[in-house]
Amino acid sequence: MVMTEKCDVYSFGVVTLEVLMGKHPRDLLSSLSSSSDPKIMLIDVLDQRLPPPVDQKVIQDILLASTVSFPCLQSNPKSRPTMQYASQEFLITRKTPLVKHAAIQDISISELRN
Repeated sequence: MVMTEKCDVYSFGVVTLEVLMGKHPRDLLSSLSSSSDPKIMLIDVLDQRLPPPVDQKVIQDILLASTVSFPCLQSNPKSRPTMQYASQEFLITRKTPLVKHAAIQDISISELRN
């Protein structure tokens, strides 16, 4: 194992999901890597100790954090973005909201990964 900036960006993705989920995302990461296209819904992986988000700004923030973190978790380090790219995504996307969905219950993990 060689330490590179790609390890940092992977750790960023793990910590981001850990904050959203309220626990380490190891089960989610293994199910995503073992299945071709699992139909896992975002609402099902969010921290169950908290009420489901209803405020549109909170939902947008969750979508932003998710869409920036999933590319950081690519199994091939060469496929991962740099931390500079990830941080720029937060700045750029923060200014222009993501596409609004009918409800957070309708958003799947596979949508966020693509």
